[in-house]
Amino acid sequence: MRQTGVTVDGVSIDSRALRPGQLFVPVVGVRDGHDFIAAAVAAGAAAYLCSDRGRVGIGHAAAVVVEDTVAALADLGRLARRRIDGPVVGITGSVGKTTVKDLTAAALGAGFTTASAERSFNNELGVPLTLCNATDGTEAAVVEMGARGVGHIAHLCSIATPDVGVVTRVASAHLELFGSIDDVARGKGELVESLPVDGLAVLNAEDERVAAMATRTAARVLTYGASGDLVAEDVRLDDVARPTATARTPWGTVELRIPLAGAHMVGNGLAALAVAGAAGVDLEAAAAAIASAPTSPWRMEVRRAPSGVTVLNDAYNASPVAMRAAFDALAALRADRGGRAVAVLGAMAELGEAGDTEHAALGRLAEEQGLEVLAVGTDRYGASARVVADLDAALAALGGLGAADVVLVKASRVVGLERLAARLLEP
Repeated sequence: MRQTGVTVDGVSIDSRALRPGQLFVPVVGVRDGHDFIAAAVAAGAAAYLCSDRGRVGIGHAAAVVVEDTVAALADLGRLARRRIDGPVVGITGSVGKTTVKDLTAAALGAGFTTASAERSFNNELGVPLTLCNATDGTEAAVVEMGARGVGHIAHLCSIATPDVGVVTRVASAHLELFGSIDDVARGKGELVESLPVDGLAVLNAEDERVAAMATRTAARVLTYGASGDLVAEDVRLDDVARPTATARTPWGTVELRIPLAGAHMVGNGLAALAVAGAAGVDLEAAAAAIASAPTSPWRMEVRRAPSGVTVLNDAYNASPVAMRAAFDALAALRADRGGRAVAVLGAMAELGEAGDTEHAALGRLAEEQGLEVLAVGTDRYGASARVVADLDAALAALGGLGAADVVLVKASRVVGLERLAARLLEP
C-alpha cells in the first residue's frame, strides 16, 4: 500500500518486533504507543500512524496523522481484505479456535497460498494485522476471532468479511465478561450471521448451542462430529496420546492424524477438513497437511524431559471444558507408562460466580481419575489438591520424577505456568 509517496511492506504495533520497511501503528492503551515511535523509526519503520500532531517529524519516516490509530488500523485491514480473492475463514469458539486455525491454515495451504493469524492474534488489533501482513499473492486467509462480549465478533467481521465461518464450542469461558453461557452463544453466533448467502458455516454438531446456529445464517451449513456431515471413526492414540482416526466426509474417506495430544483434537481436525474440502482442496493432501501442521505453542504439547519425565504443556489458557479434555489426555499418557500422573494447575480466570463450583468440580474429577493435583497459588480445587505458593514451590513439591511419570501443566494465561513447563524440560 502507498501513502504520501512511501511504500510500506507490512504493519506492526510492536517496535521491538518491527521489520524494516513496515508501517508502525502506535496503540494507546495502558501505555501510549506514541512513546515508541522513535524506536520504531530507528528499527527501520518506513512510516507511522499518529494521532498526536506533536509526534510528527520523528526521524526520516513518513507520518500519517489520523484521529484514532486503532480505527485506522481496522480500515487498513478492510483495505487489505479486498486483495484476497479466495476464501477468508473466520474461526471462533470458547475453546479450540487457535488449534482449528492452525490446522485449517495447513489444510487450506495444500491448495491455496494461505495467510493465517500468528499465535492468538484474534482481537481488534490481531485481525487487521493478519490481513495487512498477508503477502502478495495470498489466495486465502484464516483469521481467528476472539470476544469478551456481545458485539465484538460482529466488529471483527466488519473488518475481515469472512466467506467461511467456523464455530468450535460454546462453553463457560469469559462468563465474567459475557454474563451467561447464552450470551456467549449469542456473541459467537455473530460470525455465522455475518456470512454471505454463498458462504459456508462449519458448526460443531456435538455442541447443541453451536449446532443451533444453523438457523442464524443464510449460508450453507456443514457440521462435524457425531451425527455431523463429517464424522470420525476408530479413534486411536499413539504413545504420546496423539490421535488418528478414519474421517468420513462428503468428499470421501481419509485417515486423519492430529499432531497434538488428546482425543478431543479429532474434532478440530474434522473442522479443518470441512473448510478445505468445501474449498476444493484434495482430501488426501489436506489430511497430510494437517498431520504435519505447525501449531501454536503451549497447547497440548507433549515433550520428554532429559530426566525422562513426560511433560504435557497446555499452559496457554484454561477453561472447564479444556481442563476435562487435558485430564483425559493425562490419564491416557499415564495408562501407557504406569507411573505418576500429576496435574499442576493454576486458577481458571473470568468464570464469574461459577468459578468456585467449576474449580471444585475439576478437583473431584481429578480425584476420580486417579490424578494428583498440585495447585499453584489457589486453594479452589478442593481438599484433595496439594496447594503451593509459586513455581519454585511447585518444582520442590513434584519431587523426583522418573521416566514413567507424566506431568500436565495448565492454567489461565495470567498465571504464566508455561514457565514451569520450561523448567521441567531443562537439562
